[in-house]
Amino acid sequence: MEKLNALLTKANALEASDVHMVAGSAPIFRINGKLTPEKEGRLMPDDTIEMARAILTDKLWDELQEKREVDLSYGIPGVSRFRVNIFHQRSAVSLAFRVIPRDIPSIDSLGIPKKLKELVKKTHGLILVTGPTGSGKSTSLASMIDYMNKEMNRHIITLEDPIEYLHSHNQSIIEQREIGFDTLSFKDGLRASLRQDPDVILVGELRDLDTIQTAITAAETGHLVLGTLHTQDTTGTIDRIIDVFPVHQKNQVRTMLANVLLGVLSQRLFPTLNLPGRVAATELLINNAAIKNLIRNEKMHQIPNVLQTSKDQGMHTMEMSMKQLIAEKQISEMELLPYISGK
Repeated sequence: MEKLNALLTKANALEASDVHMVAGSAPIFRINGKLTPEKEGRLMPDDTIEMARAILTDKLWDELQEKREVDLSYGIPGVSRFRVNIFHQRSAVSLAFRVIPRDIPSIDSLGIPKKLKELVKKTHGLILVTGPTGSGKSTSLASMIDYMNKEMNRHIITLEDPIEYLHSHNQSIIEQREIGFDTLSFKDGLRASLRQDPDVILVGELRDLDTIQTAITAAETGHLVLGTLHTQDTTGTIDRIIDVFPVHQKNQVRTMLANVLLGVLSQRLFPTLNLPGRVAATELLINNAAIKNLIRNEKMHQIPNVLQTSKDQGMHTMEMSMKQLIAEKQISEMELLPYISGK
């Protein structure tokens, strides 16, 4: 336990985003997006098993043996909290830690669109935050919840796997439920939340048909719903939601989604050019009349054109955001070449 806590404390001090404990390798920190081996000696299989046993309850240890992987959260007082995945590989145990800062960053400090402040003031509808793993989706959602908590009088229920940022009650009441501990699944927790008088429901991940269907219904019935998907852009996000449903329901879902969707934020993190840290490139879709019409009529391929021509409404494409970050010398052009068309 002492060795593990010392490594995690060092990772936090170095502002690492992730820590990997793998048998046969030295501990590895991800700093500014780059994997950096620690100078400690190699970890042996017994070392990673000992680390896992130190932070797992008996119940979670049994779950690890049965399912071969387990998620949990872990905290070191005065240092930070960590999202943890422990799993088997090559007959050994590995641990992956995501460092969660103690302080919840503001929307302004994250560099994500300020237009989100307007969206979260809505009383009902669906807001989606998307991007690949490690793109900062949880942090962006936490900043939105924190903004509502400071500025609005609301009952907020979050469903998370696991709980990452800890929110204190301020202007709002916030109840955080962890999948596997406080509720069995996102689907079950979401259905139960509708009987708990919420104003806002955060769903950590829209994983399956039942969860997505219930989230849309919740948004239709007067709740503000926030959720994430692992999609690359705003158009792909809308396609992904519709594709989950059976063929005979797709037309109905297009209409429902066109009515309840407020906006989609897609994001990706890149190392900053001259300072340590990473910055987000974003794509923002606001569901205006033109977007609603395209969703209803199955013309999602035209959405990028609307994003490009609706900058005055706060919309932009990922490529527009990247080019702006290059012009502001926040990100190296070489870093973004694989992502910019025509390069």
